[in-house]
Amino acid sequence: MKDRRVVLGATLTLIGLPVVIVPIEAVSFYTANRDNGSFVSSGEKRDYLLYVPKSYDRSRPTPLVISMHGAGLWGAAQMETSQWNNLADSHGFIVVYPSGIGGKGVRIWRAEPGPGLMKDVRFISELIDTLKVSYNIDPARIYANGLSNGGGMSFVLSCTLSDRIAAVGMVAAAQTLPWTWCTDARAVPMIAFHGTADPEVPYNGGSSWVSPRPFPNVPRWVANWARRNRCGANPIESTVASDVTRRVYTNCADDAAVVLYTVQGGGHTWPGGTPLPKWFVGRTTRSIDATSLMWSFFGEHPLVRK
Repeated sequence: MKDRRVVLGATLTLIGLPVVIVPIEAVSFYTANRDNGSFVSSGEKRDYLLYVPKSYDRSRPTPLVISMHGAGLWGAAQMETSQWNNLADSHGFIVVYPSGIGGKGVRIWRAEPGPGLMKDVRFISELIDTLKVSYNIDPARIYANGLSNGGGMSFVLSCTLSDRIAAVGMVAAAQTLPWTWCTDARAVPMIAFHGTADPEVPYNGGSSWVSPRPFPNVPRWVANWARRNRCGANPIESTVASDVTRRVYTNCADDAAVVLYTVQGGGHTWPGGTPLPKWFVGRTTRSIDATSLMWSFFGEHPLVRK
């Protein structure tokens, strides 16, 4: 996943440097990638990287975007890949990049059956509570998104924290949980991006070196989400770029739309984001910007309370 190639790239860079420079570069790398917040959740120290734009106004309820890294990555890597901070500056929302479990360096989200899954859910819930103490977070505009393993965690949150998470975004989502696991009935708006040449999470489903569990067929999995949201049966198809098509499910319960952007020839990458090594994860399209499209989608879907 992106995670491993970033680590590999950093390692190769350090190996190629003179011995005297390596410690300096290592310190510089740590400084640039360190988190700036932490607390204990379920008996585990959990870290996060918080970004508050200069335009933040305590008197105004402010949206919160939670963006989660892929397996083997960490908060700062997700910040660099997604470029959410740029939009936070121009639109005035807060972004937090929580880190999964794994100690210093590479981390993972436990987005699969097991006791660790609910510990990660509890961490995100407590992270929201922690930020609400210091910032005026708008409870109707809290959004989650993620890359790969972080995309899988976004699905988990849509099923376990749907009373807090207004909408979710998923990029090259590594999803192995069965739909029967998700028993939450609330219709949660969702926007997804996936490349047809993803070498880690195959677009048409199946196995890869990433997980012993097979991944679902992406269009079919998105259609299942549309059924969850009780959307109309016939999605609207359109071409948005020479290499990108868009499928939108409308007439959903509570206006909870479901959208899939398919990137022809796209890899295990964040469209419009900072590219990772092409030889490892494939091509990063510049035809669309997933972060901007996600933010526009989020803006249309505040939390509907009944």
